[in-house]
Amino acid sequence: MEKLNIKSFNLVIFGGDGDLCKRKILPALYQRYIDGQLNAKFKILCVSRRASGKRFFDDLNSFIIDDENKKKENFSKFINSISLVQIPEPTKESYSALRSIINENPDWQKVFYFSVPSSAYGEICNALKASELIDKKSKIVLEKPLGFDLNSSKQINDIISTCFNEDQIFRIDHYLGKETVQNLMVLRFANHLFEKAWNKENIENIQITVSESLGVESRGGYYDKTGALLDMVQNHLLQLLCLVCMEPPASLNANAVRNEKLKVLQALRLFSKSTISEHVVRGQYTRGTVGETKVNSYLEDIEKYNSETETYVAIKAFIDNWRWKGTPIYLRTGKRMKKRYSDIVINFKEIAHNIFPDSQYPLQNKLVIRLQPEERIELVQLSKIPGPGGYRFKPISLKLDFVDSFDERMPDAYERLLIDVLRGNQTLFMRYDELEAAWNWIESITDNWKENIPLSLYESGTWGPGDQILDEGVQWQTKYI
Repeated sequence: MEKLNIKSFNLVIFGGDGDLCKRKILPALYQRYIDGQLNAKFKILCVSRRASGKRFFDDLNSFIIDDENKKKENFSKFINSISLVQIPEPTKESYSALRSIINENPDWQKVFYFSVPSSAYGEICNALKASELIDKKSKIVLEKPLGFDLNSSKQINDIISTCFNEDQIFRIDHYLGKETVQNLMVLRFANHLFEKAWNKENIENIQITVSESLGVESRGGYYDKTGALLDMVQNHLLQLLCLVCMEPPASLNANAVRNEKLKVLQALRLFSKSTISEHVVRGQYTRGTVGETKVNSYLEDIEKYNSETETYVAIKAFIDNWRWKGTPIYLRTGKRMKKRYSDIVINFKEIAHNIFPDSQYPLQNKLVIRLQPEERIELVQLSKIPGPGGYRFKPISLKLDFVDSFDERMPDAYERLLIDVLRGNQTLFMRYDELEAAWNWIESITDNWKENIPLSLYESGTWGPGDQILDEGVQWQTKYI
């Protein structure tokens, strides 16, 4: 396979003194640097409104260097490429220092990473444009969520589009950089066994769960304006749904893949006032025990007496196309649940004729794709228990554990995505028409649910209130976590 070189770059990170930059972006770049992948010249400019240089660089020491593999020489070289730039407001005048640094190497590509609220995207873009910092070699990386509804998303995108072309825009979702998510493409489209069975004739239902044991922590102010639907479903879960359910693309070309994802989003059945109560559940956590720790309620965590913000969502979705018509796809995410994990479970249909009448298990296979905390894939099949006395069997898992099966280190999702940005590969990034289609489906929920679906309270440390949307005989798959 041809090795793609990375061209020299200036990486400008707005919100460069924030947690995302220090805990994810810079450690990911450092790992790629010590692995020899960042072999071009580069500068990293961390933009802060209120710079505190000593604390910033002290934090980098603790976040980037681990105890097992301290590469001090490489670390000092990497640190020397980082500058903290104080810009109190996004104006042409304030950007003069930034422009001076970037113009030292005018032929380098310019990558602008927006690790700030999307409400600031427009004014930063306008300031970059006024400062003449945008050209054909420029790229922009946008963290989710882009707006809080379809209208605000369009307004933000319209401003960005006056400054950058669509092929320069990288809307990042770190879930798509996970190794197991990447392997989903190979699993589906490189294995005849699965691709032939990947349809409504063979699959009973699909379940996608992102369960969090933590509460809102320090994000209470942001979260109370957003909720689980916009924080998780609108981006992470819908992107996973697209990869699971899309048709085979003609190639791995970025637009070929994103065209198929768009078709899935456009085929999602919209909700109405008459259908939403049977297909959507929203909940909010109360006091309880997670593990052995007693925890507060959501209202106590955000220090309010009242809030209608959901910390849990369960959705029964349908894709109205030839491959999936009538197959329920269950989506579930929540905070303060019993355990932290994310997975995709493909529940295949039972065997048409059971010749084992005494079987205590349904004759049904499951494919479990675990995204976190440990990444693995397992195929659950029925196997005979050794010994005489007839056919006694039980479900056995054939596991592909990535840590045990491969010698290679498991990279963080941001490592892959940042390298793709630098190379200009948009396959794992959302195109705007995808985002618009996702908002269209999400708004069929937000326009209808608060009047028609009461907020269900659930005790922290449980699996939440989502059972009511399940078909008869269906259970959430938590056995294999």
